[in-house]
Amino acid sequence: VQLVESGGGLVQPGGSLRLSCAASGFTASSYLMRWYRQAPGKEREPVATITTSGAGIMYADSVKGRFTISRDNAKNTVYLQMNRLKFEDTAVYYCSVPMLGSWGQGTQVTVSS
Repeated sequence: VQLVESGGGLVQPGGSLRLSCAASGFTASSYLMRWYRQAPGKEREPVATITTSGAGIMYADSVKGRFTISRDNAKNTVYLQMNRLKFEDTAVYYCSVPMLGSWGQGTQVTVSS
């Protein structure tokens, strides 16, 4: 099982980024997938969750209306579109398959002016 995140970077407040999580070594379409983030000095927290078909989606209150999770099962990839970014969104973002206990290496998102 391998999860590889990409798309992080430095962005100004109000800007956008799109994170990708490429899955390999398993049939990603069979599993619920989740994005987490961990800010400096804070615990890792769930950000967004998507079910196998994409029909079921949940967001943390802090990102509702700004972030969108999606998946392309044909490409074994999950995305996190992040709009109207805020300073407090600065964190390392991780892709996870909870049922397998699998995590990616994370991608840094820094929101700064």
